[in-house]
Amino acid sequence: MRARTTTVAALAASLLLGAAAQAQAPQSLRVISPIFGQLVSFAMPSDFVAAFENTKDGHYIREAVLKGETPERWTQMITVTGEKGMTLTPGSSPQIFAGTIAGGFKSACPDSFAARPFGAMTFGRFEGFVAVIGCGRIDSGPTRHSETALLITLKGATGYYTIQWAERGPESDEPPLNDDRWQARLHDLSPIDLCPIMPGEAAPYPSCVNKR
Repeated sequence: MRARTTTVAALAASLLLGAAAQAQAPQSLRVISPIFGQLVSFAMPSDFVAAFENTKDGHYIREAVLKGETPERWTQMITVTGEKGMTLTPGSSPQIFAGTIAGGFKSACPDSFAARPFGAMTFGRFEGFVAVIGCGRIDSGPTRHSETALLITLKGATGYYTIQWAERGPESDEPPLNDDRWQARLHDLSPIDLCPIMPGEAAPYPSCVNKR
């Protein structure tokens, strides 16, 4: 009888802990931003806040970090970028664009770079490519650390866009590419899509919010 009581108590405690963890999980907010002629739409966890934004010479970037962190000192960052008119570049594709970004990572850590492609995907009606890339050891930031990112590239009507969810951790021989959290984060960012900018429409962009 004592064993049964203990088992029931342990099960009850486990259920309570599971419910508490679920209650503490951050909710997601639909983020829709006009960037170079299209609306970029995705879901962002509510514990992230925008910390930096800039547009210069056909390049757009916005960085969001966890509440309490900064663009200089962060553990996780969600970055959105846009490249104006890039679809006119001969031979361009979401996979090639992802490879260019991966090359930038590799130049920062040639001895500990690794990549894991998830492959070509479609977001709405737009072509994309998804991969996990990272450095096991990198010296940018306050201390040496690993830096790994889920990289999503999208080919828009005239420009290219990326959504990146990066995380810093302890330095290692190679970044944690095979962790299940990268697939989970791709799911957390979904639905990802590009919408047309409708004349006279302002935020919250109902034509994109209600898109099916």
